Amino acid sequence: MTATIDETFQRPVGELLRGWRERRRLSQLDLANQVEVSTRHVSFVETGRSKPSREMVLRLAEHLEVPLRDRNQLLLAGGYAPIYTEASLHSPAMLAIREALRRLLKAHEPYPALVVDRWWNIVEANAGIALFTDGVAAELLKPPINALRLTLHPDGLAPRIGNLPEVRTSVLTSLHRQVTSTADPDLQDLYDELRQYSGGERTDLAAAAEVVVPMKLRHGAHQLSLLTTIATFGTPLDVTVSELMIESFFPADEKTAEYLREN
Repeated sequence: MTATIDETFQRPVGELLRGWRERRRLSQLDLANQVEVSTRHVSFVETGRSKPSREMVLRLAEHLEVPLRDRNQLLLAGGYAPIYTEASLHSPAMLAIREALRRLLKAHEPYPALVVDRWWNIVEANAGIALFTDGVAAELLKPPINALRLTLHPDGLAPRIGNLPEVRTSVLTSLHRQVTSTADPDLQDLYDELRQYSGGERTDLAAAAEVVVPMKLRHGAHQLSLLTTIATFGTPLDVTVSELMIESFFPADEKTAEYLREN
């Protein structure tokens, strides 16, 4: 379960910063050089012997590549007000973002594209998503639909994926990297859940012939080959926007492209 806000902020800001530094595999000297302060100052901040200013918390967080959600937590733990907003995607303030996303998704048709949040829950999708939802268990289509669960669940796409071991390994590897980067307990829970699904032995992606791993997906009597890309918003100042990911699927061969254009 996710720790409550009160539980999170009971931890001193220095302890939280040390956790992020260790997660990024930086020494105190490495971080001090990046931020242009003394190693002694970094040490004092981490041990609580020195209270960092609001500006220092933000400088350290930026160099540690701390997500905006967690930067707000650092500020609160240090006794400062958060500076990054967290507006609902359905709020009036997000109207321009929603319209831009929908235009982008629509323009990608007939190929599938979707927008997911930090936890891989689908928040927007185009008509091409039907390629992935056809024939899956109704339980998996109850909101919020989790894109990774939909892909690897035995009642989801998994039975139709011809190269499931490779796709499963790719998904789990990427998700584990995200868990390590964010220390998000909900993402850890999702990772632990997905690992329990059957899907063949893990494969060595480094030894694969492909530059990227395509998804070989059966749709009716047809075998399709799809590549995927992930895009994010540049320099966002809102937590919600910073966590959005746009996943776009492209045909990996002309046969797949022709089938998707005609269907």
